[in-house]
Amino acid sequence: MRLSGRPRRTPWSRALAPVALALALLTTACGTGTSDSATAAKATPASAGERAAAAEKQLAKNTLVPLEGKAPVPELPVTVDSSDGRKVTVKDASRILPLNGGVAEIVFTLGLGDRVVGRDITATFAEAKKLPQVTKAHDVSAESVLSLKPSVVLADTDTGPSEAVDQIRAAGVPVVVLDPATKLADVSTRTTRIAEALGVPAAGKALNSRIAEELAAARAAVPEGSRPKVAFLYMRGSAAVYLMGGKGSGADSLIEAAGAVDAGVEAGLDRPFTPLTSEALVKAQPEVILMMDKGLESVGGVDGLVDIPGIRETPAGLDRRVVTLEDGVLLSFGPRTPLVIDILVDRIHRT
Repeated sequence: MRLSGRPRRTPWSRALAPVALALALLTTACGTGTSDSATAAKATPASAGERAAAAEKQLAKNTLVPLEGKAPVPELPVTVDSSDGRKVTVKDASRILPLNGGVAEIVFTLGLGDRVVGRDITATFAEAKKLPQVTKAHDVSAESVLSLKPSVVLADTDTGPSEAVDQIRAAGVPVVVLDPATKLADVSTRTTRIAEALGVPAAGKALNSRIAEELAAARAAVPEGSRPKVAFLYMRGSAAVYLMGGKGSGADSLIEAAGAVDAGVEAGLDRPFTPLTSEALVKAQPEVILMMDKGLESVGGVDGLVDIPGIRETPAGLDRRVVTLEDGVLLSFGPRTPLVIDILVDRIHRT
């Protein structure tokens, strides 16, 4: 995580109602699932700065925190709805292959990581790195997937090409397709669907309760008062890709949860991403720019970023206010998303 800008003191508040609600959810959940960080948050409410420091430390480890207790044992067979309109029956979860990094995070955190046989390039956390990479985002090779003899494949609606997915299914492998996660509410929906497809619904409920508690604690640290305008910029300088996030980018949901305003949405960008122009930047007038680590690196860091037309004409550009997070974490919408909110709450409001 990187932050540029001039710090000043900000009064912090703690809203207890969301925490109380999250604790109520936790006590009614099936199974166990309170992480060490969540336990600490309940015992001693932390400031946004303290929470951000702890979150950065955890993300630096690049490891996941699985549910406490013994790993769940799948109860199969189960028949579930797939987002491609099919009914899919899963009879065996001994060899799981998630074709998405965020989905893989959920599978591992549920306690089923030892059953995962391969990974997508977006699964960047430490526990997955030893696994063979068989897909690259939306570029799926049916031959590579089938070579691992998976008993169930978890995919997204945008996983493709469709011919490869059809070939995997034609080989007799159950393929459960999930809707992409683009907002915080999708985290619990996705967790529930994955847990049900793998025959461990109780573990899914426990994980959802843990995530809800951690998100509530992160939101409780949002300061009262002003709501900074934040623009999410997706950039790949080597490929000349310069985009601004708008409604449905995914970042808009995170920015809102962190107590800020998405500058692209407020400027009227009604699509997830729009080509970046100096006119759009001047209209949006962001006070903070949010980016992925590799995106900022690809344009030459903060120095290169402010040389892009329009950036200097924004408050964020003038103050060099840039917050970055690791590419595989920022928009993963999984068990580590509360850590993202912890960091954003502190860094966005530290003006």
